[in-house]
Amino acid sequence: MAVAGTLFRNGSAFDGRRHRRGCGALVAGGRIVAVGTDDDLAERATDADDVVDLAGGLLLPGFQDAHVHPVQGGLERVRCDLSSLSTREEYLAAVKEYADDNPDRLWIGGGGWGLAAFGPGGPLAADLDAVVPDRPVFLPNRDHHGAWVNSRAMELAGIDHRTPDPVDGRLERDADGRPTGTLHEGAMSLISGQMTTTTAEEYDQALLAAQAYLHSLGVTAWQDALLGDYVAVDDPSSAYVRAADAGALTARVRGALWWERGYGVEQLEGLVERRRALRRDGFHPAAVKIMQDGIAENYTAAMSVAYLDRSGRPTGNTGLSFVAPERLNEAVTGLDAAGFQVHVHAIGDRAVREALDAFEAARRANGGNDLRHHIAHLQMVHPQDQARFAELGVSANIQALWAHLDEQMTELTLPYLEAEVASWQYPFADLARAGGRLAAGSDWPVTSPNPLLGIHVAVNRTAYREPGRAGSEPFLPEQALSIEQAFAAYTSGSAFVNHLDHTGTLEAGQLADLAVLDRDPFEEDPAEIAAARVVATYVEGRAVFTG
Repeated sequence: MAVAGTLFRNGSAFDGRRHRRGCGALVAGGRIVAVGTDDDLAERATDADDVVDLAGGLLLPGFQDAHVHPVQGGLERVRCDLSSLSTREEYLAAVKEYADDNPDRLWIGGGGWGLAAFGPGGPLAADLDAVVPDRPVFLPNRDHHGAWVNSRAMELAGIDHRTPDPVDGRLERDADGRPTGTLHEGAMSLISGQMTTTTAEEYDQALLAAQAYLHSLGVTAWQDALLGDYVAVDDPSSAYVRAADAGALTARVRGALWWERGYGVEQLEGLVERRRALRRDGFHPAAVKIMQDGIAENYTAAMSVAYLDRSGRPTGNTGLSFVAPERLNEAVTGLDAAGFQVHVHAIGDRAVREALDAFEAARRANGGNDLRHHIAHLQMVHPQDQARFAELGVSANIQALWAHLDEQMTELTLPYLEAEVASWQYPFADLARAGGRLAAGSDWPVTSPNPLLGIHVAVNRTAYREPGRAGSEPFLPEQALSIEQAFAAYTSGSAFVNHLDHTGTLEAGQLADLAVLDRDPFEEDPAEIAAARVVATYVEGRAVFTG
């Protein structure tokens, strides 16, 4: 029977699991009616159909980001955005220009600087003082596990040589114990709480700017990995509610409510109420995010083997478990019983094991379910724990763009890890071989939210055309994924984690959340995957981006 709808033809398709050469799709009523060859689909389409000429490109399910912070990313884009810069001099010039252009701002905010520009000691307040001496400056770095502040900001917060390090962070100090201007982890809260409040209008603008940007990259759905107050950003949940109520939320969003690590299971009742009160069409805050450790670059990732010092000797420091293992077991078991999906940040191998132990404890206590718990980042995974993902039904939520040799890896990570531990990094292929289910995300604004850049690294284990060692030497190439595995992680894999079973694949009856690429990466040199560009993005068959 003929169907009036939109016909995508003259290209190929990736259906969420496999590449289908010479195939397209017919869409009607916001859903996929059929997937097949041009000849097959022509028989189903009427003369009144709209036709999208793929021009040799690729049709695929819309990308889904399983771990992202869009409101934070949007705020950085409209404030002092350092994410495209790379040197100390560039950062300071940008901060000065922003401060000069915004004389009425009481605080200078934004962020996106990289640790590799400064080395292990981090940036200095004195440098910021030279360009902004009279107003406080607070600039989180790209991974939001540290911040660069000036002397005025520390003065307003009462930070000096007598200020103790918090239990979940530390202040960088000089030889005399004076804070130098870099705050790690929980130490950021010593200043972020002093900042002037961001208005609801600014949050709304940030969310819509982020949504437009993500749509331009083919992203149709995501999991916001932090719905709570954190590092100078208030809980963005209300921005989602306002956007959904106004009909402005075109993406599908699953939200992860923030687990306050200073508290325990007494939080559960409040989280259940927030889940109920916040839910809207297109916005489902049914997950809870637990940050179990920090990051390797500032030696707060929780490791089973001690970090090395600059001379290669063990330090005795094995990082931080932000939630004690027994309390983590209680938290995950309680959340699981309350019907929450649990989303754990774990960078170090000890943190990964603690998270898996907690999911195992929850399963023993509550039995099996379909909540689809997942662990994000997974920089170091002990080989003995790789098979546990499949055994426990826990998805491996990878940030593939990190798995290459950049300066952060070569200068701030590899020199401080035992060789064996360093070989455990980003074991994507081993996790897949062990039967684990892969999902994928960006952690934007930590790194680019462009899925094609992440897919490129997952397949090549090198960054796209980055000069030097990063561009020529693959990082642990035995952990590379096939191109089909990588595309699946960013489509059907993330759709599974996001509980969006009616998306993520190209097949009849699925919602027509789609992306179109200007070429077919499956037919080209894998070294050119990231050269592809998104030319159109659709949600339920309606274009939300054309470029």
